[in-house]
Amino acid sequence: MIKQIFGKIPRKPSKSSHNDSNGDGGFNDNLPLNSSYGLNSSTPLKPNSVSSKSSNSGSGGSRFGNGTSAQNSTNQAKKSASTIVTPVGPVMAPVVYEALPSFRDVPSSEKQNLFIRKLNMCCVVFDFNDPVKHLKEKDIKRQTLLELVDYVSSVNSKFNEVAMQEMTKMVAANLFRALPSSNHDGKFAEIGEPEEEETVLDPAWPHLQIVYEFLLRFVASQETDAKLAKRYIDHSFVLRLLDLFDSEDQRERDYLKTILHRIYGKFMVHRPFIRKAINNIFYQFIFETEKHSGIAELLEILGSIINGFALPLKEEHKLFLVRALIPLHKPKCVSIYHQQLSYCIALFVEKDVKLADTVIRGLLKYWPITNSAKEVMFLGELEEVLEATQAAEFQRCVIPLFRQIARCLNSSHFQVAERALFLWNNDHIRNLILQNCKVILPIIFPALEKNIRGHWNQAVQSLTLNVRKIFSDADQALFDECLMRFQEDEIKQRETQEKRESIWKQLEDFAASKALSNEAVLVSRFVSSVTIASSANQLATAGN
Repeated sequence: MIKQIFGKIPRKPSKSSHNDSNGDGGFNDNLPLNSSYGLNSSTPLKPNSVSSKSSNSGSGGSRFGNGTSAQNSTNQAKKSASTIVTPVGPVMAPVVYEALPSFRDVPSSEKQNLFIRKLNMCCVVFDFNDPVKHLKEKDIKRQTLLELVDYVSSVNSKFNEVAMQEMTKMVAANLFRALPSSNHDGKFAEIGEPEEEETVLDPAWPHLQIVYEFLLRFVASQETDAKLAKRYIDHSFVLRLLDLFDSEDQRERDYLKTILHRIYGKFMVHRPFIRKAINNIFYQFIFETEKHSGIAELLEILGSIINGFALPLKEEHKLFLVRALIPLHKPKCVSIYHQQLSYCIALFVEKDVKLADTVIRGLLKYWPITNSAKEVMFLGELEEVLEATQAAEFQRCVIPLFRQIARCLNSSHFQVAERALFLWNNDHIRNLILQNCKVILPIIFPALEKNIRGHWNQAVQSLTLNVRKIFSDADQALFDECLMRFQEDEIKQRETQEKRESIWKQLEDFAASKALSNEAVLVSRFVSSVTIASSANQLATAGN
């Protein structure tokens, strides 16, 4: 009874509703957005009550006057305003929640106040875990959000400070939340793919999607003054936005990717901070958790950022390459974001060819040993880097590089050996190899000969013969020298093996002769051949 009595008493309008300086109105549909009521979403927004924009344009073309107060609103607006809850934080169950009048139903002078009140109304957050709870209120909020999106898209005057403050407050109340998770601590499979589990989608997405669209249009709007908006889209706001990249919902990450890119482009003052914050996310992912859902999207944003770096590159950017991008090859789940990562790496090499040596040595540092699928990816990325590498940088890393390539050539996994042999199909790389033939051929010649003589895969043998012929045609004298050296090494290895077997035979015979006397004889196959030989001589002398 008491609640009903208090509910009939009109509440005092919020302070923000009295401040209507420089209100906004009108239309501008030429926003350079990548989405239209739903960015990359399988459930596009379908505005019902706000679908006819033309009806708004007639009454909303003029600017709002100064000095407008809540007393000038219509009776219906007063009644609705008295029922709106304006929470400090998200409210899960409002007592009364009724729709406010549409923008086209109020005079132009009242639209500023109505916009603020609608924003405050949408700060109420409902519980979507119960699908049958607050159905009417949820639908009212959805329609109100769609009206706000339409309003922000159609204004032709600058947003004032009060509007920006209320917009960011509404966005924060709806978006900044604890993310749902299926099994985010689950381990990754050996080849780097996450274990197959159903992705948990936030049940509140029907509202979240519209809020993301609202934020995107607000940031991208030509009527948003960056100098004023930076007070509200500040470092704290950006950090909380970056935290949402860990969402398992691909739709949400797509929105975040577009919004963060727009923020980076519009707010130049935030650029160093955004790069540093992304850096810290990478550090935590690489060296602590190896679990994050949004690494690919962050790298995609960075690809665009790196592409815009001025030349010569700053030392800060080079450190970012060395300390963050190259170590991203370490986690087992690198296959999830490898395409975006290799693109960023290639951009650095294209901008500064001197970085090729650093990148190649970084790849060799994190080169996989037992993961063949990852090794194939590394070889593909290596080809992209070598394609942008000049002769001087190539010569600096040629020895460790082709030692690794030689190991790949002899891999029992045919895809690894085949991918390594494909390097010779690239004209630029083949020219670099032939220019340094005297250094490279002695390193890889034994691997080529072993493949021809004993690799199980016929395609690998055929490709190896082609590579062998390239070297033979390029420098026959060097090829013959390498062949002779290889044959000599084979003879030496055979002699060493025979000597080792002879020594073991002596030890076994000596052990057998002592077996009758029950005397213990320790024979270890982990002892070096030199030690075995000396021990055998000593034992033979003692026996004599």
